[in-house]
Amino acid sequence: MDTVYSENNHIILVGKVTSEKRFSHEIYGEKFYIFDLSVPRLSGNADIIPITISERLMVDQSLPVESKITVEGQFRSYNSYGEGKNKLVLTVFAKNVEMLEDQENEVVARKDFISNEVTLIGYICKKPIYRQTPFGREIADVLLAVNRAYSKSDYIPCIAWGRTARFCENMEVGTEVKVVGRVQSRQYEKKYEDGTVENKVAYEVSVGSLEVINQEDNSKNEEQPAEEENKEAI
Repeated sequence: MDTVYSENNHIILVGKVTSEKRFSHEIYGEKFYIFDLSVPRLSGNADIIPITISERLMVDQSLPVESKITVEGQFRSYNSYGEGKNKLVLTVFAKNVEMLEDQENEVVARKDFISNEVTLIGYICKKPIYRQTPFGREIADVLLAVNRAYSKSDYIPCIAWGRTARFCENMEVGTEVKVVGRVQSRQYEKKYEDGTVENKVAYEVSVGSLEVINQEDNSKNEEQPAEEENKEAI
């Protein structure tokens, strides 16, 4: 069973620890912590991604700030209740962490090296929202439900670009798809009715390729790769 669920949701990240670990929660006596990982993009910018890790994975290593590591695990979601509101929180759940051999040099994104890749197999659980930006870029917001063990599901927001976005526009709720992409962080401003503005960070999967699974019409069961210019621009 675990093998099947791990195939549904798998992520690998290579980056630099940018924060001290902080306590998250405890389940059956096992403590979990969160720290931030800076993962470089090809553009030279970086995504700051929260990593949730069990104390059991830190027995032999303390993961100090500035250390370079590889994280393998799953991209998960959970509901956080506070102030009468329900908030979807996203984090990378670490199942394996290794220190890089080269701790002297910075981690640099390269086309020939996987430093941020997530593979998800799940179901469209909300009608995709297609739109165009003022500059004419085509975007589709897709919410994916990915099954997890113990009858749980992770709800992962994804963003498709270009012709992949157009393809997603007509997809029906319940369609099973395989998505390969990268996790990205995005800062935005949330404006409230009283005029105040709060800076927030959203996490989502930028779709690199999308494939419909078990579609009766074989003409629809095809992979939709992202356009190169869109992949480079994010």
